[in-house]
Amino acid sequence: METAELVKSDRNANRFINIVSIAVPVVVALMLGIRQKFDLGSWTTYLPHINGVINSITSVLLVVGYYFIRQKNVAAHRATMLAAFTLGAFFLIGYVLYHISNPSTSFGGQGWIRPVYYFLLISHITLSVVVLWFVLRAVYFALTKQFVLHKKMTRWALPIWLYVSTTGVIVYLMIRPYYNH
Repeated sequence: METAELVKSDRNANRFINIVSIAVPVVVALMLGIRQKFDLGSWTTYLPHINGVINSITSVLLVVGYYFIRQKNVAAHRATMLAAFTLGAFFLIGYVLYHISNPSTSFGGQGWIRPVYYFLLISHITLSVVVLWFVLRAVYFALTKQFVLHKKMTRWALPIWLYVSTTGVIVYLMIRPYYNH
């Protein structure tokens, strides 16, 4: 690809990534704010548990993907990271489906565990909003073979994404006893 074409492509991709990185959290926040829930069936009550598994697998895939790239196994790294990215998309779908069809679950823990839970939850939510931009840019740079930029972006994307997926599992395990189903 010629330089001028790449610059235009990068500009369009950057615009798209910025829009998606803002739109997704805004749409999710708006959907969470809807008081009227939609009856999608009782199967949606299993979604938090499925999402806990998805986050667990994603955390493992991120570590394995990092291992593969350190071993210079690019093909295995690519496959692993694309699997993690795909699971992230499935997580988001499951998260939205659950929250538009079920009431929020309150954390019932008392004592010292309560502020720990809320610290993890708030940092998890905040960084989950931020990480999307880094991950989308890292994927774009990899797909367009801009590996220097990909590597720079992943220095931020990997630790944030790993924190978000790992704290997602921890928060799920902490609130799991309080689900009504």
